[in-house]
Amino acid sequence: MNFHPRCTGVNRRSFLADMGMGFTGLALGSMLFQDGVARADHARPDGKPHFAPKAKSVIWLFMVGGTSQMESFDPKPELNKHAGKTIQESPYKATLESPYLKENLREVIPGLHKVHPKIYPMQITHQKYGQAGIEVSDWYPHVGSCIDDIAVVRSLWTTDNNHGAQLQFHTGRHSLEGAQPTIGSWIHYGLGALNENLPQFVVLGTPLADCCGGAHGHGAHYLGPQHDGVRMNVDPKNPLPFATPGADKFREEQQGEFDLLGKLNRLAGIEYPSDPAMQARIKSYELAFRMQTAVPEVFQLDKESPEIQKLYGLDQGNTKTFGQQCLSARRLVERGVRFVQIFHGSNGGAGAWDAHGGLKNGHSSLCGQTDKPIAGLLKDLKQRGLLKDTLVVWCTEFGRTPGAQGSDGRDHHPYGFSAWLAGGGIKGGVVHGATDELGFHAVEHRHYVTDLHATVLQQLGLDPRKLEVPGRKRLEIDFGKPIREIIA
Repeated sequence: MNFHPRCTGVNRRSFLADMGMGFTGLALGSMLFQDGVARADHARPDGKPHFAPKAKSVIWLFMVGGTSQMESFDPKPELNKHAGKTIQESPYKATLESPYLKENLREVIPGLHKVHPKIYPMQITHQKYGQAGIEVSDWYPHVGSCIDDIAVVRSLWTTDNNHGAQLQFHTGRHSLEGAQPTIGSWIHYGLGALNENLPQFVVLGTPLADCCGGAHGHGAHYLGPQHDGVRMNVDPKNPLPFATPGADKFREEQQGEFDLLGKLNRLAGIEYPSDPAMQARIKSYELAFRMQTAVPEVFQLDKESPEIQKLYGLDQGNTKTFGQQCLSARRLVERGVRFVQIFHGSNGGAGAWDAHGGLKNGHSSLCGQTDKPIAGLLKDLKQRGLLKDTLVVWCTEFGRTPGAQGSDGRDHHPYGFSAWLAGGGIKGGVVHGATDELGFHAVEHRHYVTDLHATVLQQLGLDPRKLEVPGRKRLEIDFGKPIREIIA
């Protein structure tokens, strides 16, 4: 059988594909049918994680701007004792001679990072919570009440001394090294779908500003656009911008349009099977149609009982917005979404948590917005039996200086800061790692940010070293090491 070379209706490749016989057609069809699980090694026929997982989903809570470790989860009484002195005048002058200063920080812009030697006292007191008596800021009393389910890591460090650290926290690479896949994208790439009607990587809240990573903070970079995070609004009338059909559009009519579009895209996909943008577009059109029903239902928070809405703080003005996002995150993971990334404090710049001045007023307000919703999320997940399968991570790009900036602020501080994890096979009621007496350096069980990534991947059954893509070389530090001391 011969076909005219200018004939656009049928050719050998598309004929074989339509008959189910074309190799590229079969490969594309397989990818389209189910976005798979465990693409690691690019040839895992069993569709399983690398090893038995302890968690199915992750809720990633990121405080944009840099939360102070001393006013949250790492109290330092010595700051109060020596307040007003310089570090050199205190018993801890050796802090400024520590080898960690050079080890932690590549001063890509010399002199940018300032130590601020005049010691600034803690701006809030702390109380002991839980069976282990772990100290938590009085700005976080509701989270403190959940401490027996939380593992606090007090010994993180990073290398970016400016807000490119927001991108670095999500990718593991200094921002000057360029964008890399984020932790959420690696999980999406490695595990794929639990629910074919919803995206597997959802972004809530306002993402990072362009100054600090922008869309790269939830992007997949070389993994391909199909693994990017999908931004959503907590609004059942418009949860996914530009994805709602017109009011005069019948579903049957739209179904026909999508069927035709899908057929045309598949024909193009057969011709260009290795084009990631084409593959992503085909998947996005098909997923978009299914999401038009599934996504609005997720954000119908009024279906929740008044007790649950109150638990998340939806009845209070200062907690309502973040509470809606946390409750939506629970509803998303409940329906099989793998990774929900919630940003808090985005303000079009460095972030509201960036406390160069007015730390007391700023942090007390921001903690007030997030404390009850976060605790509500943990308690709600636990009472539904979901916390054992859901890993909740609270984090920020770096900490704040022990010394004062101006009269009432703290500067950026990459040498030592805190994060915490709960659920998903993580020990509760434990503290791991430590900073020195002033909260300056991480000195005990030090962890670069990718150790946190590796811990999350470990709990999901993924080995980061098996997630490499042919032709793309990752640095040794990119992989990180799981923090095994906090794993149950």
